[in-house]
Amino acid sequence: MWPRIGGLRTLALGTPGELRASLNTLVLTGVKTATAGLTTEYAEENEELEQVGERLALVDDHDALVGVVEVTGVEVVRFADVPWDFARSEGEGDRSIEEWREGHSGYWARQGTPVTDDTEIVCIRFRLVSTGDAVTTGDLST
Repeated sequence: MWPRIGGLRTLALGTPGELRASLNTLVLTGVKTATAGLTTEYAEENEELEQVGERLALVDDHDALVGVVEVTGVEVVRFADVPWDFARSEGEGDRSIEEWREGHSGYWARQGTPVTDDTEIVCIRFRLVSTGDAVTTGDLST
């Protein structure tokens, strides 16, 4: 089960260190409005897919809250069928869908989970709803 903060599931992007810090910055500046995951990760953690309208606590390397995002779309597609408009919305600077696929397949292979064209990918779109001190006051779920 993934950690929770204030009742919200956490969203820990990438791997700890420079990658997570960079991805969080992209979210906090509005550049990154999507992320991709593997359906196998959900099964391993006994987690359900995110739902449209669900809020997620964006966390840093120490599981500290840095922002809150709201899910605006969830779709499961084959790796080979991830559309370019989704890949571009990840905001990571890929110049083509082929570059996105190469980067993501390399990332998952380094994590010990090689992907094929048929691997199921969870494509999550979101919008940033709060950052910084605003997330530490009030009810995170509203």
